[in-house]
Amino acid sequence: MGLSKQQVERYARQLIVPEVGVRGQQQLFQASVLIIGAGGLGSPASLYLAGAGVGRLGIIDSDVVSLGNLHRQIVHATQHVGQPKVASAAQRITQLNPDVVVEPIHDRLRPAMAQELCQRYDLMVDGSDNFPTRYLANDVAVVLGKPLVHAGAIHVGGQVLTVLPRQGACLRCVFPEPPLPDAIPTCQAAGVLGSVAGVVGTLMAHEALKLLLGIGEPLVNRFLIIEGAASRFREVALRRDPACAVCGDHPTIRDILADNPDYQSSPAPAEVCSGLAV
Repeated sequence: MGLSKQQVERYARQLIVPEVGVRGQQQLFQASVLIIGAGGLGSPASLYLAGAGVGRLGIIDSDVVSLGNLHRQIVHATQHVGQPKVASAAQRITQLNPDVVVEPIHDRLRPAMAQELCQRYDLMVDGSDNFPTRYLANDVAVVLGKPLVHAGAIHVGGQVLTVLPRQGACLRCVFPEPPLPDAIPTCQAAGVLGSVAGVVGTLMAHEALKLLLGIGEPLVNRFLIIEGAASRFREVALRRDPACAVCGDHPTIRDILADNPDYQSSPAPAEVCSGLAV
């Protein structure tokens, strides 16, 4: 299927990139991505994936827009305060690129529906703001064999990790169990600079586009750390843990069970930032 005149104009600067071209653009049209969280990381990720022409975007989030979100959650606007984030994001994405089919899911990722939902997408982008969701997303991705981009941002820094199930380290290889409830500071306590969330969310979209196009070197077995105060990037080399509970040689997590305590909300403060402890 060829590109319409309007599509050639819309994606002109992308089409002339040798690694993309018409064939790559058509791959993006046919691709689907599930974005977990429409917050500080999901906002820029969703906008750049939509702008690139990814054909179908699912966005799952159970929250509503608040005024305190807007310094970093750029997919939303002041008039959207009080609205479900997925509705606000869907409206903005459609305005940006009507080529994209948006599937808003006003819910949180839950064990009972996670496998069925994630199975419908080629790739998952996790910008969630709590550890139960993060571990659930990781385990679902490995069980289903779906690529997953993890990321976190807090204060003036962030991290990104791409998971290709059983080809490299997953989240549990690095952090076998969720941290204790009081081990990670909250957004309320530590804060987050909006531009940091923008950098990290954009890197998430970049990783997703590389995977969808089959180009470059993804952040597999490479934990990218963004030191925002110094504007430095550094990497920590990782490896898949043969003893990992979900992606190891003899996994104990073979299915997504609702009674897994790692998927349960803890008594931690509600506004835990999207940072991974390093």
